[in-house]
Amino acid sequence: MTLHIDHTTHYRYSQPLQHSVHTLHLWPVSGPCQEVVDWSVQVPGTLVEQPRVMGNRVHAFTLRAGPETRDIRIRASGRVRPLGVSRFLDDTGMPPAFFRHASPLAEPHARMTAWAQGLLGPAIGASPDEEVLMHLLRAVSGHVRYRPGNTGVETTAIEAFDWGLGVCQDQAHVMVALCRGLGWPARYVSGYFHAVNEPELASHAWVDVCLDETTGEWWSLDVTHACPTDGRHVRLAAGTDYIGCMPVRGLRRGGGEETMDVQIRIAAQTDSP
Repeated sequence: MTLHIDHTTHYRYSQPLQHSVHTLHLWPVSGPCQEVVDWSVQVPGTLVEQPRVMGNRVHAFTLRAGPETRDIRIRASGRVRPLGVSRFLDDTGMPPAFFRHASPLAEPHARMTAWAQGLLGPAIGASPDEEVLMHLLRAVSGHVRYRPGNTGVETTAIEAFDWGLGVCQDQAHVMVALCRGLGWPARYVSGYFHAVNEPELASHAWVDVCLDETTGEWWSLDVTHACPTDGRHVRLAAGTDYIGCMPVRGLRRGGGEETMDVQIRIAAQTDSP
């Protein structure tokens, strides 16, 4: 199955925009989990590719706006063929141990770690196995219920854990923080999710947990659906948390008040035999 993806981010400003600089994690990469058939990113300026970070394709553009500029539109679109692979060897060159360290939105907390230790008991080892991780995954999915509208992009893992609700970003941050608290490397993944009955999850987030630091084997897990990733998932970028792989991030001068609208359309096409 090939997924046709069209992702538009539209910024509007109450006053003329003078200058803006944007960094984009909007270009998926072919690898063990997917094949990128074709892809493009359209911006109001010159798109410049940056050095890869953690295996991610990163781009940037600068806009020197005119006196009438009151909006910015960024469009990413193309075709990706998910391969239904959730366990894979990472060839980005980043040592798994790097992802044991705390990050602003996925920092381990003693109360969270104690909860996981009580849940898993003696099954906790230096490296996780599939059964233990699935047990933890289902517990996190049940503890942090999917409830849009209650958290924001700056919500931390401990906040979402204590509130017991959030969106996919919050569920992923809690899972990452718990794994790090147990000594297991884990990272945050941003991407797309295709399900006809869940269009609100088109922009999605999940986690990678390292199963073997020596071989660099990772397992991708979707906390929202309490399952390994599959043919419905398309990876955009991975990082220590959401801040490290935001689809669009920018700085600006002028513009006054800002509003943002994101539209993502995903259509599936069955591949010919």
